[in-house]
Amino acid sequence: MSESREPRARVIPEATVARLAVYLRVLTGLADAGRASVSSGELASAAGVNPAGLRKDLSYLGPCGVRGVGYAVPALRERLARALGVEQSRSCVLVGMGNLGSALAGYAGFGTRGFSFVGLLDADPARVGDVVGGTAVRPVDDLEQVVAEHGVTIAVVTTPAPVAQSVCDRLVDAGVRSIVNFAPVALQVPAGVDVRQVDLSVELQVLAFLDQQKGVQVVGEQVVLP
Repeated sequence: MSESREPRARVIPEATVARLAVYLRVLTGLADAGRASVSSGELASAAGVNPAGLRKDLSYLGPCGVRGVGYAVPALRERLARALGVEQSRSCVLVGMGNLGSALAGYAGFGTRGFSFVGLLDADPARVGDVVGGTAVRPVDDLEQVVAEHGVTIAVVTTPAPVAQSVCDRLVDAGVRSIVNFAPVALQVPAGVDVRQVDLSVELQVLAFLDQQKGVQVVGEQVVLP
């Protein structure tokens, strides 16, 4: 007697997830502009990928478009938001209210993409009480309380490097399972906790290298720098 089996959910690769987030951003802009449909070519171009790659990425969501017609913007936007887990607002905390942290906290674009900073925390008493993006800065001693009050699972760390690991440890102990780290240090976390490292200086160094390579000339077997 054969047993009926539920179809296995397809695991979406991390690189594909990153591109799905870009598609969602583009579709949100199109929806705000009143667009009802978009072709695969136009969507791919706006996202910086080729149409074949776009279709492969969207295949993880199941059938989405109609050949010769394209994609319905509202429907595809909703499916992407659901797949990425941002169809409802996600509560986040941000630790470290220096220049970078303040800029991130004041960016209105996060709210339109399903993320809300319910806690802004800093160790400097002079920053406590400042209102950024409509939220008052609280002392970092309140970290565990803020996470518990709002059921926070996502955090952004913009602290100086020497204290980033201790802040990370407190966040994990409080129940945070996803961290975006802007501090220039590799955070050590237990299994089950995801960290996305964003180091702007490294990105600039990569761009400097690529810019330098544009002027490299190869003469015989020698590399001549500009």
